[in-house]
Amino acid sequence: MTDLPALIFDLDSTLIDSAPDIHCAANKVFGARGMEPFPFDVVRGFIGNGVGVLVSRLLGSRGMTDSGDLHAAMVSEFLSIYEEAFAMTSLYPSVAEMLTDLHDRGYPLAICTNKPQAPARAALRHFGIDQLFRALIGGDSMAERKPHPAPLRAAIAATGARRALFVGDSEVDAETAHAADVPLALFTGGYRKASAESLGARIIFDHHDALPRLVTHLTPRL
Repeated sequence: MTDLPALIFDLDSTLIDSAPDIHCAANKVFGARGMEPFPFDVVRGFIGNGVGVLVSRLLGSRGMTDSGDLHAAMVSEFLSIYEEAFAMTSLYPSVAEMLTDLHDRGYPLAICTNKPQAPARAALRHFGIDQLFRALIGGDSMAERKPHPAPLRAAIAATGARRALFVGDSEVDAETAHAADVPLALFTGGYRKASAESLGARIIFDHHDALPRLVTHLTPRL
């Protein structure tokens, strides 16, 4: 086991801004059935609990049933579109440099996301950062998804570390960290709705280039 804490990262809206591609995929799936497109802010506000929940929320917003054959078909279609959709997705500024810095210092890195494994791995490969992570726990890796603590605990266990910090951006990430009894580092530029101060984070940061310094300062107290 390493003496350094594991740094477990959420993916969407923490390391990558994928909302534009998610919005595009959602409108393609719904548009194929003759439905009006969703405004960007509506789709963005439904992101965070996985594709199935996203589709359920979109259906529900149109007064339609959020389960059954229609839901299953739309989830499948969404994933087929979205798995390799990167035209409008970007890394947040300084993410690659931040991750490389922490990796080179010996911090074990892993991903814990509600995005399914395949598109999550594809995104990491697309941006050339996949080799920096020891493990990836996706929304379909286990029976439970965030905010259940099991995925975060599995990601920590996969790194071999005895302690950890979870880096996320949202209410879901804060709830996950609390449930797993793991301190949270909160990125303020993501998709959350609540105030940053209300989520009980040990670290709050606005820019990714600040994270290595903050982590180094916090490490002895984790």
